[in-house]
Amino acid sequence: MGLIDVIAHHGYAMTAVVMFLAAVGLPLPMSIALLAAGAASKHGLQMAIVFPVAWFAAVAGDTLLYFGGRYTGWWLLSGMCRMSINPEQCIFSSAGYFYRRGQKTLLFAKFIPGLGAMAAPLAGTLNMRVVRFLRLDALGVLIYCSSWLLTGYVFSRFIREIAGWITQASHAVLYLVLLLGVGYVLALIIFTTRAQRYKEVDRISADSLYERMQSITPDRLVIIADVRSHGYYDPGMQRIKNSIRVEPNRLKEELIALREFMVPECDVYLYCSCLRDTTSVRVAHMLKKENCSTHVITGGMKAWIKAGGDVEMVPATDIQHLPTFD
Repeated sequence: MGLIDVIAHHGYAMTAVVMFLAAVGLPLPMSIALLAAGAASKHGLQMAIVFPVAWFAAVAGDTLLYFGGRYTGWWLLSGMCRMSINPEQCIFSSAGYFYRRGQKTLLFAKFIPGLGAMAAPLAGTLNMRVVRFLRLDALGVLIYCSSWLLTGYVFSRFIREIAGWITQASHAVLYLVLLLGVGYVLALIIFTTRAQRYKEVDRISADSLYERMQSITPDRLVIIADVRSHGYYDPGMQRIKNSIRVEPNRLKEELIALREFMVPECDVYLYCSCLRDTTSVRVAHMLKKENCSTHVITGGMKAWIKAGGDVEMVPATDIQHLPTFD
């Protein structure tokens, strides 16, 4: 069946699934699904149903990412930008665009490639109020859905002709999809294999480290390194007392500076704020290849505070924070 025929037969469910998954960051064609749904509304679908279904699915996906950004911050944003050449620049350029144009960016964000998926988690990370986010995002999705559905409805004839051309090339498309599927499986295997290397990283609980710090002798140098990204910091943030900065996105340069602190007999303890200590483990693995004895503090900063460890304010020179809304 052609694309529009598929939408006509399974339109409500398919439109909802595509809109939701695209809203939560998967690379699915929102606009094409809406165009097809709009064209199919002349041949089976009811616009009065498909429109609210598409709108609700997209808002639900955006809301999920909003709360994800609000409670995980840098971790979620960096994960979404992981495929970028410069993940930190990906986040800050999107945040800068978002912040310069104000909160009304949500009204047109979905029309801008790249920003559409980042807008909702950025709104959460930038501490936009929930009610304000829902109001602006709902209106923005309303404009987006109505624009593409109406375009699909008005130009239904031309869209069906385009869909016919696509159907004629279905075999090539099928082979391409299969090739992409194989590539995805291979990439998954490679990433899983690489993740096995991190099992060799030494870990230590915050409680154990705190007890060790109380009894350590002066002749033994201990380095506690904060490997949270600069972008994670906001004014008023804390770090473990006397810890040093190690920028994870510039590790080779940071290693040169780190060696100035190191002597043959020293211990390096790393901490971050990621789920499962992702950044700390990655940095520890890289330092281990450089013959550095490292340990990851399980639970990071939160675990250290819970253990009663001393903290201090993050120096102003280490702050490159995301702007926040009042």
